[in-house]
Amino acid sequence: MQTKNGLLLVAVLGGMFLAMMDQTIVGTALPKITTELGGTGLYTWVVTAYLLTSTVTVPLYGRLSDIYGRKPLLLIGVTVFLAGSVLSGAAQTMGQLIAFRGLQGLGAGALLPLSLALVIDLFPPERSGRVQGALGAVMGLSYIAGPFLGGVFTDHASWRWAFYVNVPIGLILVAIIWLRLPYRPGDRSEAGAARPDYTGIAVFTAAVSALLVGLTEKGLDGHAWTSAPVLGPLAASLVLLAVFVAVERRAAQPIVPLHLFANRTYTIVNVASFFTAFCMYAGVVFLPRYFQEAHGLSATSSGLHIYPLMLAMVVGSVVTGALIGRTGRYKPWLVIAPFFLVAGALLCSRLAVDTPTVMLVVWMALLGLGMGPMLSGLTVAIQSAVPPRFIGTASANLAFFRQVGGSVALALAGTAYGSVVSREAPLHGVEAAHAAATATVIPWLGAAGALVALLALVLLPASSVRPGQATPERDLATV
Repeated sequence: MQTKNGLLLVAVLGGMFLAMMDQTIVGTALPKITTELGGTGLYTWVVTAYLLTSTVTVPLYGRLSDIYGRKPLLLIGVTVFLAGSVLSGAAQTMGQLIAFRGLQGLGAGALLPLSLALVIDLFPPERSGRVQGALGAVMGLSYIAGPFLGGVFTDHASWRWAFYVNVPIGLILVAIIWLRLPYRPGDRSEAGAARPDYTGIAVFTAAVSALLVGLTEKGLDGHAWTSAPVLGPLAASLVLLAVFVAVERRAAQPIVPLHLFANRTYTIVNVASFFTAFCMYAGVVFLPRYFQEAHGLSATSSGLHIYPLMLAMVVGSVVTGALIGRTGRYKPWLVIAPFFLVAGALLCSRLAVDTPTVMLVVWMALLGLGMGPMLSGLTVAIQSAVPPRFIGTASANLAFFRQVGGSVALALAGTAYGSVVSREAPLHGVEAAHAAATATVIPWLGAAGALVALLALVLLPASSVRPGQATPERDLATV
C-alpha cells in the first residue's frame, strides 16, 4: 500500500508541476517564438489563452470530480493537456499556437485542483499536512522552474521543447493513474436526476474570460483603465458575475455551490489566497525581469538567480506542512507567514542596480518563507472546513482565487512598472529605471496583499481539527 500510494503521490506531484510550470515556461521563449512564427502583436495571447482556459475550468473539474470521481476527470484532463502540448510544439503560425495553448489549458485545469483533492482521498489525516507541504513545495518549484526551463530550451535546443517536454512526463502520469489510482465514485446523490448546470457553466466561462481579457489588456498592452479594451471586458465581467450568482442560486446542481461561502473559514481562506497571490506573482514575475533588464542576464541565468526565493518557498511549505501534521493546527502558522512577506517586500524597496547579492538573497528568502506556508497551509485549512463531498470543489476554488488574484496583481503591476520605467529611464538610464520599477512594484503590491491577507487570517476560527474530521463549520456547509 505504501508503494502504491508513493507512486500515486509522484503522479499527483508531477501533474501539479506540469500544470503550473506551463503558466510561465513560455514567457522566456516568446521572443524566439515571435521571430520564427511572426505575429508580434499577438504574443501576449500565447500566455493569456492558457491562463484563461485553465482558470475557467478549474472550478468545473473540481465540482465534477466530487460527483463523478477523480480518476475519470483526471485522465481526461491529462489527455487533453498532452494533446495541447503536442499540437503547441508543432504549431506553424501564431494563430495555431494560441489555439493549441487554449486546448492545453482546458486540460491543465484538472491537474491542480484534483491533485489537491487526491491528498484527502489517498492519505490519512495525520499525513495530509506533510503531503500538502510537499505539494506546496512543488507549486513553488514550478513557478521558478518554468521561466528557467523555457530559457534553457530556447537557448540550447528549440522553443518547441518547452511543450514537447510535457509528453514523456505526462504519459508516465497517465500510466500510473490508469493502473494505480482506484476509481471511487463521487456523491451521485449530489447530481441526482438533475442535468449538469450548463447555464451556470456558460455564464461562468464568459464572466471569467471577460475578466481575464480585460486584465491582460491592462497589464500587458499598456492601455488605460478607462480604455475600451480594458473597461469593456471588465464591465461585462461584473454584469456576467451578477447573472452567474442569480443562476447558481436557482440551479439544482450548481457548479459553484454558493452556500459554502456561509462557512467563515472557507470564505476567509479564499480571500487570503487571492491577496497573497499579489506578492507571489509580483516576486516571481518581476525579479527575473530585474536580473534581465538591470543586469543584462540571459533568461536561463535570471532563473538561476532567483533560486533563493524558490528554495525558501519549498522550505516554508514543507516546514508548515510538518508543523500542521504534528500539531493539528493551521492558524498560527498561517498568521505568522504574512510578516515574512511584508518584511521581504518592504526591503525590496531598497533594490538598485548595485544592490549586494547577499542582501538580495536575504530579501528573496524572506519572501519565499512567507509564500511557502500559504501554498500548503491554506489548502489544509479549506479542506478542513468543508464536508468530504465538497473537497474537490473547495480545492478548485482555492486555486481559482489564487490565479485570479495573480492576474489582478499583474495588471496593477504592469501599469506601475511601465510608468516608473518611462519616468526614470531618461533621467538615470534604462538599467536603473528597471531596478526602480522593481523596487516600486514588489514593495507596494506585495506588502498591501500580505497585509490584507493577514487581517483576514486573524479572523480565522481557532481550530485544531485535522482534515477529514467533523466540525461545526463543516456541518454548517451541508445546510
